[in-house]
Amino acid sequence: MFKFKKKMTIVLILILFIVVGVGVFFAVVSYKMSLIPEMTFEDMLAYTTKDNENAIVTIGIIKDGETNYTVYGENASVLKNAEYEYEIGSITKTFTSSLLCKAISENKVSLKDSIDKYLELPEKEYYPTLARLVTHTSGYKGYYFDKQMINNFFHGEKNDFYGISNKAFSEKLAGITLENREYIFNYSNFGISVVGSVLSKIYGDNYPTIMDNYIKSELKLEHTRISDSKGNLSGYWNWKSDDAYVPAGGIISTIGDMMKYLELHMGEVLPYLSLGHESITKVNTTTKQYEKMGIRMDEMGIGWMIDTEKNIIWHNGATSNFNSYIAFDKKNQVGIIILSNLPPNYRIPATLMGVKLMTTLQNQQ
Repeated sequence: MFKFKKKMTIVLILILFIVVGVGVFFAVVSYKMSLIPEMTFEDMLAYTTKDNENAIVTIGIIKDGETNYTVYGENASVLKNAEYEYEIGSITKTFTSSLLCKAISENKVSLKDSIDKYLELPEKEYYPTLARLVTHTSGYKGYYFDKQMINNFFHGEKNDFYGISNKAFSEKLAGITLENREYIFNYSNFGISVVGSVLSKIYGDNYPTIMDNYIKSELKLEHTRISDSKGNLSGYWNWKSDDAYVPAGGIISTIGDMMKYLELHMGEVLPYLSLGHESITKVNTTTKQYEKMGIRMDEMGIGWMIDTEKNIIWHNGATSNFNSYIAFDKKNQVGIIILSNLPPNYRIPATLMGVKLMTTLQNQQ
């Protein structure tokens, strides 16, 4: 009995230590997060790269008609300018939506069209429109479980979507039933991947082929591509050519190309790109915590987030070992790109640094 009580006492003490430890951890995290709104962009960059010899953060700025970029390393030291190849994660979605805008301008498709007009699906009363897909109000979840995800987990595959084929994706899509209504905003990799499937049908080829052709022939970007899991950095996700989720996050690019891409969206060289910047629906997803950090998602365009208060059109992206942010103010012709080879949960992500930098540049204007 005495031994039992002794063991129970030890267990209770351990639990107490754990509870206190967790409490202290979250208190520290909460305190650090509370400091972020008061930090300058330079403070954020210095903290994020502090004593990390592997950090390579590239920041591009367009302002006053000038375009330039800087590469930062450990402790925010300025490195020699070089074109590193970054996974841009969900910024891929803006490429998918840009191609959709092109298809709209060519009268190949309409945002009012439901997806069963283009995809072979079982007859149902309702399928979502492209407008609801690109604004994440279709009702589709962020993703749907696939048995391949189990295989990925046990093989140490960092990309959960690796090996989920278009066939498996189509079967899953066919089995989902939604109501005919606009659902609340729910960021959906699945939904944007459906848009990729529609584009494949419209242009008569698989998504990697049509997107690579679009990037090279229309956008004129020489160092941007559907991921081949290779590059001059490390930690890239693996993808297969038939993976269905590639339209949601499968592009690799460089700062030079992303600056050109930013210029295309800010200017009128390809007029149809402006379709993506026009508000389609209000989403009202700006929480108090987001607002405190300067992040606003008031409305949605075709694949783009819109901060109506600051007049910023933006998107971010993240994979296991990369995170990124793109934003622009068309009225004042200010834009930025942040490409980082650090995980999105490492210290201060590119999105928070980007919002601070973008706001600073706007105030200078």
